Amino acid sequence: MDRFSSRFGDQDLQSVTPDQILTFLVQITEGQKQTTKRFKYILLKTLFNFIKNATDSSFVNPCDSNLLKKTFRHSKGRQWSIIEKDVMDEIIFKTDNPRNRLMLELMARGGMRIGEVLKLRAMDVEDCKLFLINPKSGRQNEVVFIPKKVADRLREYIRLKNITADEKIFPIGYTRARQVVKKAGRKIGVEISPHDLRRHAATYASRSGAPIEIVSKIILRHANLSTTQRYLGKVSDSEAMRWIENIFS
Repeated sequence: MDRFSSRFGDQDLQSVTPDQILTFLVQITEGQKQTTKRFKYILLKTLFNFIKNATDSSFVNPCDSNLLKKTFRHSKGRQWSIIEKDVMDEIIFKTDNPRNRLMLELMARGGMRIGEVLKLRAMDVEDCKLFLINPKSGRQNEVVFIPKKVADRLREYIRLKNITADEKIFPIGYTRARQVVKKAGRKIGVEISPHDLRRHAATYASRSGAPIEIVSKIILRHANLSTTQRYLGKVSDSEAMRWIENIFS
């Protein structure tokens, strides 16, 4: 809204056109997710509706154009395919390169994003806790909890590679990191992306009985539960039957 005010503050709002709104929104949301783009569109639409309801009922909301509605419509939800634990274990265990295996484990066992893994420095590792500086959430810092066995391997890797405190543990780029994940999956005939590993961490924890608050706040570090629920995989009929049988038999 500050950027909108800077752009249109000196202009009569009745003269603002749909084309101007479109140009403005495209510029300030470049590279962002469709949900974020729509949210900012809705903010502007709400502002203009308020003006119409509070000051002038004849005011025409420039955000009501069909082009804007179409451009910033809801994105269609995608049904993620969830990687089962035995498949994930095989992907990790068949990765011989210690660096690559650690990267996979941090995503699949710690729920880390690929960008968080690549930014990790030796000084950020403290026992089973990893400290993230300037995380995606916008908070000043966050903490990732990882299993002790993974933490032990991570510290041993840092020691063997003589990685200094302020050095990155995995000094490779995003493209190379994604290739590492894809190659690991293709070894066993599975197509996966880095985010599939993070999603596996959340879904496996949920299926294992972890409270949704733990999955959301600790593993995924989401601000709200609704975001977490979109990460969790759809329950198949066979899995539903297995759970019911285990619970009530």
